[in-house]
Amino acid sequence: MSAPIDSLQIGMHWFGERPGGLDRMFKALIESLPAQGVSVRGLVAGSPGVLAASGGAVQSFADPQAGIGTRLWGARSRSRQLGRLRKPDVVASHFALYAAPTLGVFGSVPRVVHFHGPWADESGVEGRAGLSGALRYSLERMVYRGGARHIVLSHAFGDILRTRYRVPEERIRVVPGCVDVARFATRTSKRQARKRLGLPLDRPVLFCVRRLVARMGLDDLVDAMFVVKQAVPDVLLVIAGKGPMEEPLRGRIMARGLEQQVRLAGFVPDDALPLWYRAADVTVVPTVALEGFGLTTIESLAAGTPVLVTPVGGLPEAVAPLSPDLVLPSGGYHAIGCGVAEALLGVRAMPDAGACRDYARKHFDHPVVAAQVAEVYRDAIDAD
Repeated sequence: MSAPIDSLQIGMHWFGERPGGLDRMFKALIESLPAQGVSVRGLVAGSPGVLAASGGAVQSFADPQAGIGTRLWGARSRSRQLGRLRKPDVVASHFALYAAPTLGVFGSVPRVVHFHGPWADESGVEGRAGLSGALRYSLERMVYRGGARHIVLSHAFGDILRTRYRVPEERIRVVPGCVDVARFATRTSKRQARKRLGLPLDRPVLFCVRRLVARMGLDDLVDAMFVVKQAVPDVLLVIAGKGPMEEPLRGRIMARGLEQQVRLAGFVPDDALPLWYRAADVTVVPTVALEGFGLTTIESLAAGTPVLVTPVGGLPEAVAPLSPDLVLPSGGYHAIGCGVAEALLGVRAMPDAGACRDYARKHFDHPVVAAQVAEVYRDAIDAD
């Protein structure tokens, strides 16, 4: 049996306080790595309640609303405290901004960089204010340069890490995202799920859960529903999520005359997501840029619902091995609309619920992915 590893995980936020893909992955690893022989201590920006919520594994170094100087100083000072208490075998960083202040704190301890996406580029595409893109990029480069190993969610993101950030290919390892399959594989029937959610029992239902920002392609998806409506008049698309595009999307729905075909559900609590996936006939992920993996894809499959994705970033890698028909030929409203209509009409073959769940369980269940992450940590330590 391999020797146990003591890891320090530097994240962004605690998932229960600020839901997001990075934070979900961070929480999943905190909970699943110990079974793989990797003990975990973590640091995030969050409330004092993070410690109890994480079972004592993760501490907050600052309130996420505090000034950036306070947060950076908090990350450095708290990491120093943890280092004095016990020197870790490996430091795993998940977010460049909060990992940067910890550089130099742990001396020669090997670092593993979890690359969840190009922070500078994502911020630019989504129009987020704050640090300039050039400064974000510089911080990322500084953090990534010191990594003994780099974990990416897909080969697509591995290419970005290699070309955009000049990380040597031999340091990059592909480990996919993960999902708690048992939690999403609800025994509730589709009919029961729809009754509980107040959805129609006699209409084809599509589901999309995304942050309502430009790069998610939601405007294309709304436009696509005009195409779908011609072939499947009683179709209903439910878009869940919140963000700056909510009002523009609402206006777009009205302008296209799709009030009966498209519904904005707002924020859906994490506990309710398995039910929403189960209620749908098909989930759609219409991303237009910078999608490294798309956790919503494997959540849907774990719930037994097939998912159609645009051929962007790591999305095809996540679903094509199950069925190439799950990958749309291109982005844009026409390709999305035609693909969705084909799926609903049976022209495009969709895997059944059992095949979806089995595929998710085999490739993306928490223990499966945690074992791969633990192996990368051991590799980083041996290479040091």
